[in-house]
Amino acid sequence: MTTDSTITIGLLLPDVLGTYSDSGNATVLAQRLRWRGIPAEVLRCTAGQAPPTGCDIYLLGGGEDLPQILAARRLAAGGGLAAAAARGAVIFAVCAGYQIVGTEFGGVEGEPVAGLGLLDIRSGRGERRGVGEIVADVDPALGAGRLTGFENHQGVTQRGAGAKPLATVVTGVGNGDGTEGAYGGRVVGTYLHGPALVRNPGLADMLLSWVTGPLPPVDPRQEGLVLQLRAERLAAQGAPA
Repeated sequence: MTTDSTITIGLLLPDVLGTYSDSGNATVLAQRLRWRGIPAEVLRCTAGQAPPTGCDIYLLGGGEDLPQILAARRLAAGGGLAAAAARGAVIFAVCAGYQIVGTEFGGVEGEPVAGLGLLDIRSGRGERRGVGEIVADVDPALGAGRLTGFENHQGVTQRGAGAKPLATVVTGVGNGDGTEGAYGGRVVGTYLHGPALVRNPGLADMLLSWVTGPLPPVDPRQEGLVLQLRAERLAAQGAPA
């Protein structure tokens, strides 16, 4: 597949939501498009800028409590991200970003803080901290395969009727109820770092296909290191791909 239209990827507040190199998710999406002959552009939006309008995909990463609250306020101002979700843009949010796109998350002292309401989830602070490698099986309806990643959070996330679990936990903590992440429409959230889309090309291609339609496979010579990393991380957890 080729297209003359440039796919735009909005990387939101990487200076605030940049824990564990989550900004790498933007690099992965752009490269996987270019490998297929599809032009891509990454637009970085720092905390002092308004989110770019008209992007095909928006990305949010992880961050600590105070940066998370700042990011939520910045992104709520003007309603740009909500408008993007309403028109069908793809939104992929990690850890703190995952909580931000929900209706509510826990603040510095555990107090409720309003989220963006783009995904029907509520997050708070649990007693157990999830730290370490996580493996989870994606909802079969999405066809993205088994996930591998790294989690470091104390969040507990509950889904409302408008959100489905992204995956079922094999090893790790995830949402705290045996599931990991959530999705609703074209909004996807996860606790997985790694960065998530570096480790999980199937998940990256799922997001891209929501914009482009069916994608041809990437040349195996270009995919080799990606698949090697994925296999190594899964093997370390005793979880075959």
